[in-house]
Amino acid sequence: MDLRTRSIANYLAGAILMAGCATGTSEHGGTDHENQMVAATEFDTTGMVLIPGGTFLMGNDEYPDSRPIHEVTVSSFYIDRTEVTNAQFARFVAETGYKTVAEQPLDPKDFPGVPADKLVPGSAVFSPPSQPVSLDNPLQWWTYVPGATWKTPEGPGSTIEGRENHPVVHISYVDAEAYARWAGKRLPTEAEWEWAAQGGKGHTQSYYWGTELKPDGKWPANIFQGDFPHGNTEEDGFAATAPVGTFRPNGYGLYDMEGNVWEWCSDFYRPDYYQKSEKVNPRGPADSFDPQEPGVVKRVQRGGSFLCSDQYCIRYKAGSRGKGEVKSASNNLGFRCVADVR
Repeated sequence: MDLRTRSIANYLAGAILMAGCATGTSEHGGTDHENQMVAATEFDTTGMVLIPGGTFLMGNDEYPDSRPIHEVTVSSFYIDRTEVTNAQFARFVAETGYKTVAEQPLDPKDFPGVPADKLVPGSAVFSPPSQPVSLDNPLQWWTYVPGATWKTPEGPGSTIEGRENHPVVHISYVDAEAYARWAGKRLPTEAEWEWAAQGGKGHTQSYYWGTELKPDGKWPANIFQGDFPHGNTEEDGFAATAPVGTFRPNGYGLYDMEGNVWEWCSDFYRPDYYQKSEKVNPRGPADSFDPQEPGVVKRVQRGGSFLCSDQYCIRYKAGSRGKGEVKSASNNLGFRCVADVR
């Protein structure tokens, strides 16, 4: 969801925030404007882990769009040990001059009826209210902040200085795909992501880390503790992102496969896809469809973020799915890459 602020105008929130900038998005997941051409660097597996191929069960019967649990086989692949960091993304930008979606001007044609002077580049920032609110309306804790980007995560005046090893945020699918292409990699399929997240333990646990939410009295991931969205107790030590590698890795040596930031997958999102998924190296459906927002092109997101709690979202649970419009960005959205074995 491409979140926009009510401080700009209520009609702007309706036109941009809930519509997800859909009118400027093509079905392949890019934009109607020419995508920025990014030359690839030499492929390098430094910082990646080789995941052996295998057959496993995928899905979660608790969630309608994660049903049914089904058997899938994937080939071996490399995957980043951590989420892509601010330092890594900064190198990409320095070498290519790339501008993220959050930094690009908004096209008035995509937002009919909205004054052009209100269409200011920016992104969505979690802004917790000071008191309990209904969980029915995310606009109560999301604010569209003009000037919020990957390098100014909370808006003008903020910086990533001192957060070089945090996951980069405010990254749309378009941005993640561009980085992956530059790095000589690609974004993971949902099946690859799931197989890697299971860490060799199989489909036997409520969470990727085990059967208990808080094993041995310690939080195993950067998720939300307390009353959402106003009362984060920060028991895990973090109100927002944590440096990558802060929490224990899984059985494959991968960090933050749950919590910290949502991660983009290459699959188009459809809630019914698991009912007809391919059994070997599934790549997702041929197109996108979300009955809650028909016509909005979405891709799958996985792993949950620092905002997921047992009161709201809960998508850090094993096998659960997320989704996002391909040009949407926020300060809890990032990615990691994979590569084929060559």
